[in-house]
Amino acid sequence: MCGLCGQLRFDKQAVKSSDLEQMMYKIARRGPDDSGVWLDKNVGFGHQRLSIIDLSNHAHQPMVDETLGLTLVFNGTIYNYKALRQDLIKQGYQFFSTSDTEVILKAYHYWGEDCVMHLDGMFAFCIWNGKQLFVARDRMGIKPLYFNLTDKAFSFASNTQALTVIGADTSINSVALQQQLSLHGVVPAPNTILNGVNKIKPATTLMIDMQGKIIEKTYWQPNAQRMDLSDKEYLEKTHELLIKAVDKRMLAADVPIGVLLSGGLDSSLLVGLLHEAGHQDIRSFSIGFEDIGDESGSEFEYSDQIVEKFKTTHEKYVVSNTQVLPRLGEAVVNMAEPMVGQDAVAFYLLSEQVSKHIKVVLSGQGADEAFAGYFWYSRMNQESGSEFKRFAKHYIDRPYEEYLQTVNKKYHTGNHTQDWLNKEFSKDNAGEFMDKVFRTDITRLIVDDPVKRVDNMTMAWGLEARVPFMDTQLVEHALSMPPSLKMAEEGKYPLKHIARGLLPDSVIDRKKGYFPMPALKYVQGEFLDFMSDILTSSACKNRGVFDQKFVKKVINKPENYMTALNGSRLWHLALLEYWLQINIDE
Repeated sequence: MCGLCGQLRFDKQAVKSSDLEQMMYKIARRGPDDSGVWLDKNVGFGHQRLSIIDLSNHAHQPMVDETLGLTLVFNGTIYNYKALRQDLIKQGYQFFSTSDTEVILKAYHYWGEDCVMHLDGMFAFCIWNGKQLFVARDRMGIKPLYFNLTDKAFSFASNTQALTVIGADTSINSVALQQQLSLHGVVPAPNTILNGVNKIKPATTLMIDMQGKIIEKTYWQPNAQRMDLSDKEYLEKTHELLIKAVDKRMLAADVPIGVLLSGGLDSSLLVGLLHEAGHQDIRSFSIGFEDIGDESGSEFEYSDQIVEKFKTTHEKYVVSNTQVLPRLGEAVVNMAEPMVGQDAVAFYLLSEQVSKHIKVVLSGQGADEAFAGYFWYSRMNQESGSEFKRFAKHYIDRPYEEYLQTVNKKYHTGNHTQDWLNKEFSKDNAGEFMDKVFRTDITRLIVDDPVKRVDNMTMAWGLEARVPFMDTQLVEHALSMPPSLKMAEEGKYPLKHIARGLLPDSVIDRKKGYFPMPALKYVQGEFLDFMSDILTSSACKNRGVFDQKFVKKVINKPENYMTALNGSRLWHLALLEYWLQINIDE
């Protein structure tokens, strides 16, 4: 729903309006409808607005409540804002807008730091109370929030570019580098690939005073305790919570909402549930690419069936591979961090078209992680050995020994991926190994891969994506479910059960698909030349991250360097370097 930025200075200097202007420029595409700046000596906020709830100027940000002495910048949507508003009115609060933004302000005044416990939604916000800065991020980490901390200031923004433009340290973080190249682009919070930029963890708040003292609190972790339910009761509860999750996301808007329809079970089920709930004039959008060899570049065969069955108002876009390379740089410059997912460009190009028709869409991210939809889960489950080995064999992009060959010795600082995963697996409140896998995936890994990717690529066009499968209540329920139930019928059994009779069997029983982008998977021709040029450029050599001898081996035989998840390791290297060249060097 927006882009935000700001700064709190500890050195008694005033925030420079020029710094805020530079930051605003870097987040401008996230909010094309309105912009605003608020400055008060050592603190300043900037905001770019995408108007979705209360389209009037009363909801302008930064929002200042003179009566309460509070100023707020906010990105996201609070789904239960109407109920909270009524509760707060009963407590004597008077409202000057009908926005969810103002509800956060009043909620903070009434509940203090505990306000986040009452908010159901996706959000990143910062509140200045005259003495302290209160910063919060939603439970699932759907909305991004980056920061730079020095002894002079705390600066924050919706992307990394808004922080590097005002001087954040852009040297490479060796911990993040190892994770970037082993977890297919995932760098878990608080790190990013840059030493000078961190990100706030999901379900976390920060309280920062004028001396630079920071108090960090985690306000939520999923309750994944097994419940005393039968399989039938688990399935019925899943259906109930999913309908509730979809419905609340449809109601919290003063503009129409559509669906990104891939043709897979997840997005098709969203359309089916909307129809089941009585929503009329459902708008849907699909994109496809050219085939390469036997690899299909679209899923129109399935999405067309959903359009026909539910009579949606549909837009379908076909992109030729000749369009991908010229537009790739645009997508990369809008990535807050390097993202290797092959569908990033697809989402970018789809969002460009969808944004011409609509401002808000539902998307199916989270269903595979919550309900065991990926092929590697069953393979992990059948493995023996340590938890890390069972996971790594079917998920990690390159063995640690190969990582040491890939990067120069300066970055040989330890197997940070293994350390991080072991720490995640050792957390309390998870039973068997697969419970730990699902919890790590849905609460940590997904945040910095598909969810971040969808946020960045949609918001680049002022389009907000809402993800019902990542509803907090639904996620907790999914994590409490026996893995065997989720993994039945090759995975996602609860969703297949709900879909049976609602969707065509051909869509339910089809082989699991992945947003197709063949040109970035089977690297050849102009795409191979492009990646080769990046990795052998003087910029790459001078940066000194990659070992050039090993890089040349990968360029010569890219087909020999595929990941456990069927991705291209060459693309992983090229994307990282390309992101650095576009976003840091330039």
